[in-house]
Amino acid sequence: MRARFTVDEIAAAGLRIVDTDGLSALSMRSLAQALGTGAMTAYNYVSDKEGLEELVVAAVFAEMRLPAPTEDWVHDAHAVASEMWRCMRAHPAAVPLVLTRRTVSPTGFAAAEALIAALERGSLPPGDLVAAFHAVLGFVVGAGQSELAGQFTRARDSAEAASHIGLVAGERYPRIEALSKVAMRIPVEKDFDRGLRMLLDGVAGRTAQPRRSRTKALQNASTPKPTNRATERAGK
Repeated sequence: MRARFTVDEIAAAGLRIVDTDGLSALSMRSLAQALGTGAMTAYNYVSDKEGLEELVVAAVFAEMRLPAPTEDWVHDAHAVASEMWRCMRAHPAAVPLVLTRRTVSPTGFAAAEALIAALERGSLPPGDLVAAFHAVLGFVVGAGQSELAGQFTRARDSAEAASHIGLVAGERYPRIEALSKVAMRIPVEKDFDRGLRMLLDGVAGRTAQPRRSRTKALQNASTPKPTNRATERAGK
């Protein structure tokens, strides 16, 4: 007998519930209603709510469009991390599940694998590779969490949230107040991009291979250097 639903359909239905009604609305009963079937039937596809939550996380990461690798590993790491962040931002209500369930989703592993593959091409020592992976992943998750939680969920945009933080800080915390005024003028996408590039620049500084591409380095090495005739004469 052919199953009425696929795992992907179950996952997509769970994600729609979270997107529409919030995380608290996700249950085996609400899943069954969304699928137009009985609650007991839903258990034929997923064993419990914990399993359903894992499917929701898988559905979030299933939307990732992983970029094809290029010759520039820093570019590739940036592209993968940015795509992970984009998927998280597309489903703000599911972010708490991404934070707690991402390590058990094989779908999420595809993104992690692509990020590690990019960083690995930077010729980092094993310990630095682990630290770089954790740093980039932590930056992505932290950016999503800070933007989509707390004050940011109540504000209409990041500028409004920064303004509120500045007002709360006031004269007692002048540096926070001053920085919030700068943050108000920077779109959240640009802020994320700049921070990620700064982080990857730091990672690149620890690699055995300089930031310049190997092709450019070889071109520079083969280009004749201008001759300083005065120095040349002095050496004669």
